[in-house]
Amino acid sequence: MEDAVDDPKLPELKLDAKQAQGFIKFFRKLPEDPSVIRFFDRRDYFTAHGDNASLIARLYYRTTTALRQLGSGSDTLSSVSISKSMFEVITRDVLLEKTEYNVELYEGSGANWKLAKSATPGKLGSFEDVLFSSIDMHDTPVVMAVWTVARDQEQLVGIAFTDMTRRTLGTLEFLDDDQYTNLESALLALGCRECVLPAENAKSVDGRRLRDVLARCNVRLTEKKKAEFKSRDIEQDLSRLIKSTSVEELRELVVKYEVASAALAALLAYTDIFADDSNHGKYRLQQYSLDRYMRLDVAALRALHVLESKNDPNKNSTLFGLMNHTSTAGMGKRLLNRWLKQPLLDVDEIKHRHDVVQMFVEDAELRESLKNCLKRVPDVERLTRKLERSRATLQDLVKLYQVSVRLSVIKDALERYEGEFASAVEERYVVPLREWTLAEHLGRYDALIESAIDLDQIKNGEYIISASYDSSLKTIKADRDTVEEEIREAHEQAANDLDLPADKSLKLDKTTQWGHVFRITKKEEPKVRKKLAVQYITLETRKDGIKFTTSKLRRLSERYGSLTENYTNTQRDLVKRLVQVSQSYVEIFNGAANLLAELDVLLSFADLAVSSPTPYVRPIITGQNEGDIILEGSRHPCVEAQDDVNFIPNDCRLVIRGKSWFQIITGPNMGGKSTYIRQIGVNILMAQVGCFVPCDRAEISIRSCIFARVGAGDCQLRGVSTFMAEMLETSAILKSATETSLIIVDELGRGTSTYDGFGLAWAICEYIVDVTRAPTLFATHFHELTSISHRQGPSAHGPSKGPPVGISNFHVSAHIDPSSRKLTMLYKVEDGPCDQSFGIHVAEFARFPECVVVLAKQKAAELEDFSPQAILEDEGDAGSKRKRSSSSSSSSGDKGWKFLKGFAALPLDQMSHEHALKKVQELKAEFLDDLPVNTLEAVA
Repeated sequence: MEDAVDDPKLPELKLDAKQAQGFIKFFRKLPEDPSVIRFFDRRDYFTAHGDNASLIARLYYRTTTALRQLGSGSDTLSSVSISKSMFEVITRDVLLEKTEYNVELYEGSGANWKLAKSATPGKLGSFEDVLFSSIDMHDTPVVMAVWTVARDQEQLVGIAFTDMTRRTLGTLEFLDDDQYTNLESALLALGCRECVLPAENAKSVDGRRLRDVLARCNVRLTEKKKAEFKSRDIEQDLSRLIKSTSVEELRELVVKYEVASAALAALLAYTDIFADDSNHGKYRLQQYSLDRYMRLDVAALRALHVLESKNDPNKNSTLFGLMNHTSTAGMGKRLLNRWLKQPLLDVDEIKHRHDVVQMFVEDAELRESLKNCLKRVPDVERLTRKLERSRATLQDLVKLYQVSVRLSVIKDALERYEGEFASAVEERYVVPLREWTLAEHLGRYDALIESAIDLDQIKNGEYIISASYDSSLKTIKADRDTVEEEIREAHEQAANDLDLPADKSLKLDKTTQWGHVFRITKKEEPKVRKKLAVQYITLETRKDGIKFTTSKLRRLSERYGSLTENYTNTQRDLVKRLVQVSQSYVEIFNGAANLLAELDVLLSFADLAVSSPTPYVRPIITGQNEGDIILEGSRHPCVEAQDDVNFIPNDCRLVIRGKSWFQIITGPNMGGKSTYIRQIGVNILMAQVGCFVPCDRAEISIRSCIFARVGAGDCQLRGVSTFMAEMLETSAILKSATETSLIIVDELGRGTSTYDGFGLAWAICEYIVDVTRAPTLFATHFHELTSISHRQGPSAHGPSKGPPVGISNFHVSAHIDPSSRKLTMLYKVEDGPCDQSFGIHVAEFARFPECVVVLAKQKAAELEDFSPQAILEDEGDAGSKRKRSSSSSSSSGDKGWKFLKGFAALPLDQMSHEHALKKVQELKAEFLDDLPVNTLEAVA
């Protein structure tokens, strides 16, 4: 594991022989489960044993020397000790990054241990404190259950999902194809980490395809019996969970979505939500529809580099990393992550986001004011979650109080805005903020905290109930203040005795080990060495100084500690009551969390727009069936943000209704084709998320989905080759794309033989042109594909009415110096086709041996056409290769295929050289006889 953490100071495994024997006896009785990693809490540290210990030593310590043997003789057990910080690192990685393991935590001693906590990648509830104590999650995990029913050669898919961290629950039904492309989009958009499926269908074709989808999306598979997918009495169960919803409404929902309700029954049984009484009446229904958001699959997210991964070279290499200028402690990051996976389809909502971004772009003072305020906003979602579960501390309540105070500041700042979008801001943000901060709402919470908690002690790091809040606390506080005054007097007395200035040279420290102590630096020690040896008790000598005390200070410190403990015990019941009262404000704080996160992300978009090397512009947005896609001076935001990059912008006029919607882009390797087609997809995605775009001017007709076939990789664990992965992705495009989609294809067909690859690429182009008619960017090295724009006659998909409409040829330009033969990339997209890919020139860049380059040129020339006479005679300027007659390309291509098939059918291994040559000459003569006259003239 690349990001493993080195922890050279392994805690000592402190067990005597009897304890070790008892533990080994207990451990041997645990059921074997390779999917579970078990930890054992030993108070000061943790341990793991057996195969788990070996796994942790290998992945996280990077060495087996971390292993220790527990026990003696033949009955030993491999073990590894784990510090608390390392335990957090491992559990986060296992539960948040990996999907193949569950985690269990045991508490106890000797042979008496019990399971205290357990978690899966989707059910993190009991480990929330560990997982989120010092890390900002990019997303909250979702658990999903799926139930499918075959209907009319399609699959009716019912899903139920829950985010147990945010206490949301939802159901959805939709028709899907045999590759489950809609389900894949839903898994990604919802952030699903774990999925429950019926075990019985694992061996069926549909079952295997379902599991392939989960594997592609990195979702943990959990199998349950088919009997658990029964929706009996589901409405009564829901009525206990969902707030503000009647049983009749829930019953209607169950009847309407019968298939999804079956999935919901299995989900509720698996998550065991009802076991936690604090969940009752606290869940809310989350509305999700495939028609509300742009659909994205794994291939598109990967091709457009949307989300972060551990292998990213730097922050700006992904869209998330580039756009994440958020200020809040986690809330903004999580919302940005969700928005990037759920680009909007609603024109009005997109325009609202653009309005707010424009407001922040134009009003720098407001932007900076709100950013500075949001930087001090904690993770309100996490705090309210702890408050709901009665796990909040006084510190958490104070943090919420500080949020309440800042809500008023944010409200005042937005109220002062009087620009173009004042009315929209008033309705969306100011009105709810004004309502929440009223005296009868959060005003009461503020008064409660101010009266109940001693806010003056916060600067000293203490969070305590105010003494004036309770008479018994008042008495204890008075006694403690008296002791504290005596401690200060002892400090002054010691300073006079040692002739050292108090607080400057003689410090009064408060430690967890010794309580109040005196401390001086080593520099001061020689001056008072004699008195220290006689009149004082030295406790510790370190680089930062010498700690010492007196009998009187020790006695006073013990008294102070006793009173503090008494104060803490007395206030414990008061804290519980304070938490219970504060729970009534959870709904307001949840609403505030959503609003603050939204403002945070939109501020982040504005910050990105104004801080980029070339400022971004607001796109003009139109509906799916109207308007065009015109990007003038478009750039790739992640590429231009890299160091030492001088990005060359390009125009794109992809959807000009009836004129241009299918673009074939040819040109040299490394010439910028891939960057160009990706940047169009990235610009459209950014616009529909609500961000400005890196262009000089942009008009965007909303796209319902983006399909991308760019650089497929092996999926060896699933037995899928590079080419098979490429074909699966392309199949999903052909089955799912519509006229409102955007298709991005890069180098399709290069994973197989040249002829097969070209044939597939041609056929796929024809299908998209004749059937799908989706706006498409098709980058290819098969420069013969450019002739498809001149195709005449019937296609494989029906009769053609003349040349296809909307197909355009473009190429990325390059220049070859006539004298030096050196190739220079210009990275500019220009009209017209390019009939060569300059691959051999790139090989020269890579310093191939000269003999290899010469032979490559010879072979390339021989293979340029099916005719052996077609030899490249002039390599002058770029684009000087022999041109073919486009009007006869289709017919000559058919004769070419006939020649190739005849040649492939020859049993060459059974023929003599003379016989084989004779047969080839016959096939050649037949090929030339069948060619039209104009084609013969072209190859002569």
